Amino acid sequence: MNFIISGKNITVSDELRAAIEKKLGKLERYFTPDTDIIVTLSTQRERQKIEVTIPMKGHIIRSEQVSNDMYVSIDMVEEVIERQLRRYKTRIVDRKQSAANLQKAFVDAAYEDESEIRIIRSKKFDIKPMYPEDACVQMELLGHSFYVFCNAETDQVNVVYKRKDGTFGLIEPDI
Repeated sequence: MNFIISGKNITVSDELRAAIEKKLGKLERYFTPDTDIIVTLSTQRERQKIEVTIPMKGHIIRSEQVSNDMYVSIDMVEEVIERQLRRYKTRIVDRKQSAANLQKAFVDAAYEDESEIRIIRSKKFDIKPMYPEDACVQMELLGHSFYVFCNAETDQVNVVYKRKDGTFGLIEPDI
C-alpha cells in the first residue's frame, strides 16, 4: 500500500507517520500492494482530525475522525474503515462487481454482514417550491438533519442539511 500523508496546521513527525503506517498497515490484508491510501491530518484548537481516503475502482472508501488526541483519532479511523470494507465487500459479492483493489482472499472469505442495508419505511410527501433559506427554517422546525424541497429558483429537487459545525449545506443536482 502506498501511504500519502499530509498535514494541515500540523507537522507530520516520524513518530506520527510510523503510527499511521502501523495502524492503517493492518488494512494491508484487504488491499492489493498498489493501492493508495491518502491521509490528511489537521488540528484546530483542541481538535485532532484525521481524514483517510482510499480511491477504488468506481468507489471511494473514506473516514474522518476527530478527538482530543491524534493517536486516538488514528485508532478510530482504522476501525471505521475496516467496518466499511466488510460492508463494501458484501455488496461486491452480492452484485458480482469488480474488486480490482481488493485482495482475492478477502473477497472470497465469508463474513457475516453485520449491517445489511434494509429500507424499513417509505414516505411520500408533497414538495412545494421554496427558497433554500426557507427550507433550512422548515428543517429546523421539524428537528431534522436534512430537508428535501423543490428549489423555487431552479425548479429542481434540492436537499439542505445541517453540518457538524452547525452551518447549513445545499445539495443541487448537476444536470
